[in-house]
Amino acid sequence: MDHPTDQTRFAEVFLPHLVDAYRLARWLAGSGADAEDIVQEASLRAFKSIRSFAGGNARSWVLTIVRNTSYTWLAKNRPRAVVLTEDLDQPTRERVDLPAADEEAPTPEAALIAKMEAEEVRRAVASLPPPFREVLVLREIHDLDYRTIAEIIQAPIGTVMSRLARARKLALNAFQGSAS
Repeated sequence: MDHPTDQTRFAEVFLPHLVDAYRLARWLAGSGADAEDIVQEASLRAFKSIRSFAGGNARSWVLTIVRNTSYTWLAKNRPRAVVLTEDLDQPTRERVDLPAADEEAPTPEAALIAKMEAEEVRRAVASLPPPFREVLVLREIHDLDYRTIAEIIQAPIGTVMSRLARARKLALNAFQGSAS
């Protein structure tokens, strides 16, 4: 039987990072439904090992579990190539695309161009091989530093830096290729 302290600790350590966990799983799996399954499995793993969390960076610990769970889940459920879909659902995209109250609303043409460019960027990132995509997402979307990314992917900082540079170059090439 689980102790109430395990539940409390899980709520304090894991739950504050649930949105980040979902975002990472969504980027790695390419599907909202798959990301939900991954996060559910990662939550179970985290709960079972909550006593082993020794403190420190809870976000890094959570994202490490989500990353590892993602790759295990993908290997089991999609042994072939992973194909990503759009990273945001329509209602979320519409909220993100709305201008701030103090901004001038873009012209319909500018809004269409911005939406097309955002989709091209999403496709460019989605086309990256998983090791490059994950460092780019962890750095640019989750805003993690190199050391934290290195802990999550269990690689030296130099590897993180080189993968990030390569990911940026590959994404830029993919973006420029789709824009022409």
